[in-house]
Parts: sequence; structure tokens; C-alpha cells
Amino acid sequence: MDARFSPYRADSEVSRYGRGQLAAKNLSEDLDEVLSLCAYYEDISGGAFTAQPPGHALDPCAVVKGWAVQRAADRLHAAGARTFYLNAGGDVVTSGEPEPGRPWRVGIRHPEQPQAVCAALVSRDSAVATSAAYERGAHILDGRTGQPAVGLLLVTVVADDLTHADALATATFALGADGITWAAGQPGIEVLIIDENRRVHRSPGLRQG
Repeated sequence: MDARFSPYRADSEVSRYGRGQLAAKNLSEDLDEVLSLCAYYEDISGGAFTAQPPGHALDPCAVVKGWAVQRAADRLHAAGARTFYLNAGGDVVTSGEPEPGRPWRVGIRHPEQPQAVCAALVSRDSAVATSAAYERGAHILDGRTGQPAVGLLLVTVVADDLTHADALATATFALGADGITWAAGQPGIEVLIIDENRRVHRSPGLRQG
């Protein structure tokens, strides 16, 4: 996935396409699918989510990570695995239960205290994705301006699959304070949001344990 999608590798398919060295008709099925997903999330977020913010090179990584990890989970399931917890840098897919009647627990890192968690969510057959600036700094851009997104400290989204959870977490963060209401209106997800004033916003159905 890194060899194909990394914008930091000059020979990757994404970099070659971004430079105009690869025609759209010659894209791999994987890149074509990822770019279609990027276009979808850009549309529903009003442009806050985008694979190419103004003044920046093509970078679909905000979709690629969740998409790639979900594919790995799908392969595990196809191979017969029914009980697993797949964690890729804080983005999690769960299947089954570690013990009968006991769900998986997913700790959410505190946005300002690296050794602490701000919440522990329970998960069965679902995905949990978090967008924040504590690991990589102000790397999430508002696609409408090309500038770092402001207004939120942390966004966690729980959904049926990690592709959707990860992209919606990024889109919500990119929208800033407007993302709180926007995320609440997205169907089929639960959210935990901490804004820049340290206020906590959570969906009524968010399960903590």
C-alpha cells in the first residue's frame, strides 16, 4: 500500500498520477476506488475533506489508511478468523468478543496527556477511528483553505467499517467547530469530540466501558 499510495515516494502510483505522468484510464483498480472514495467524502463535507487541498500535492492518505486496514480485516474474516482486534496506529477494527459476553475495549488517547486515556469505548464487530494533532502536529488541513484545521482537539468515530470511520473522523476534524453538528447528522455512526475549549461532545448511543 505504501509503495502504491505514498505521496512521499516519487515512484508511487499516486505521485506519478499527481504529476500527470499517468493517465486516469491507466490507474489501478485500487487507486481508482480510493479516488472515488475521496471524491465522495469531499462532496458530503462541502470540500473540507479533500485529497488535494489548495497549494498541495495529491495525497489520498486520509482514506488509504482506514481502507487498507479494513481490507486486512476483511481478509482475516475471509480466512476464517472470527475473533480479533486489529489496531493500526489507533485505528481499530474488532470482530467477535475476547470472551463470551465481554466486548473489546478501545482506549482513546487523551489529546493533551500522552500517558492518559480520555475514554474507553466498547466494540463488537465495528471500527473505531480517531483524528487528532497529538502525533503528527497540525497535519489535518481544511480542504477549503489549504490551511491547518482549527477548532477541535480530537474526533473519534465508531462505524461499521474503518474506511468510513476514518474518513468521517478526518472530515469532521477538518470542518472544525462546524464538524460537531455535521458529524451528529451523519447516519450510522457514533462520535466523541473534544473541542478547543475542552468541551466534550458525544453521541447518545456511544458505548463506554
